[in-house]
Amino acid sequence: MGSAQPGAAENRIGGLLSPAVAGLIAILAGYSGSVVIIFQAAQSAHLSPAVLSSWIWAISLGCGVAGIALSLAFRAPISVAWSTPGAALLVISLPTVTYPEAIGAFVVSGAIILLLAATGLFDRVMRLVPASIAAAMLAGILFRFGAETWLSLARQPLLVGCMIAVYLVGRRLAPRFAISLVLLAGVTLAAFRGQTDVSAVHVALAVPVLTMPVFSLFAAINIAIPLTLVAITGQYLPGLAVLRTAGYDVPARLLVTTIGTVSLMLAPFGCHGITTAAITAAIIAGPEAHPNRTKRWRAGVAMGAFYLVIALFGATLAAIFAALPRELIAAIAGLALLGAIMGGLTAALGNPHERDAALITFLCTASGMTLAGLGAPFWGLVFGLLAQIALRPKVKT
Repeated sequence: MGSAQPGAAENRIGGLLSPAVAGLIAILAGYSGSVVIIFQAAQSAHLSPAVLSSWIWAISLGCGVAGIALSLAFRAPISVAWSTPGAALLVISLPTVTYPEAIGAFVVSGAIILLLAATGLFDRVMRLVPASIAAAMLAGILFRFGAETWLSLARQPLLVGCMIAVYLVGRRLAPRFAISLVLLAGVTLAAFRGQTDVSAVHVALAVPVLTMPVFSLFAAINIAIPLTLVAITGQYLPGLAVLRTAGYDVPARLLVTTIGTVSLMLAPFGCHGITTAAITAAIIAGPEAHPNRTKRWRAGVAMGAFYLVIALFGATLAAIFAALPRELIAAIAGLALLGAIMGGLTAALGNPHERDAALITFLCTASGMTLAGLGAPFWGLVFGLLAQIALRPKVKT
């Protein structure tokens, strides 16, 4: 009897520690590459450090609150993340509007998603846009980040070359930690070479910055609509698919409504949109989180708790990334998005009957062109749909 008690205690400790470790790993995987893209978007729009800090605070708080609430409510490991493709879209789109107009677009996007979920139109709207067209637009938005990795290699051969080498080795030996290892290697090498400026880095709590939204048709078309489409197709659908594959039949309508509500409430503070996650969901929904599938919801709660801690120190996180070389930021962003680009291209070109239209969508979106004041993602979607209609196979009678 005496030997059984320590074993039982060990199991209880393991049952708590394993979900916490899984939540921490998921957070590291989520922040290692994608937060860099938010930093790039803020830089492209010349946003102040205070606004960037508020942005990080808002998305981290939203992910934490929604993730904890949903994991507890459904007793399932719900992973909530901000829209990484959406942040990539903003790198291109933010410089074309004022920040209050961007906030207005965030509000419009959140309202559209909430409306679609609350009315049950979520699936119907998705059927209007072929999956290949949506995937091609997503790949086109992300293409420039992948290309920027190699432009950065030309400017900083040693730094970026080492990061690429670490990425390849990491993908071979420890795929889950590959991006975290690349970030660690890049920061270490940059510091060793004296390429980091840590004079402005200090521990500070984030202070939310409230920005009243300004609504404009231009921002709605160029930001809100593409932001909504990439959130739904690029993250909501794969995130729900991961949960269902792991055996968690979570009601999509209630889940999307809850996340959409939190996202909409935090939009005036910089939240461009939070969604379900796919990659981090696979981490906390797997057996590594807990051998017992009914106990893995604890990993979702742990992940949400880590989000809340990071939300408090958004200003410090922003200062750390500001101290790093631009080439390091560009390289880590590009390498982190390789999987998403590959997945988008695979889905875009998978259906031979939609391949031409998908390719047109991809090329138009990736070009970065502007026509009649409207951006490439919008026109990529338009031209892709027109091509799909024009090239639709004839129905044999």
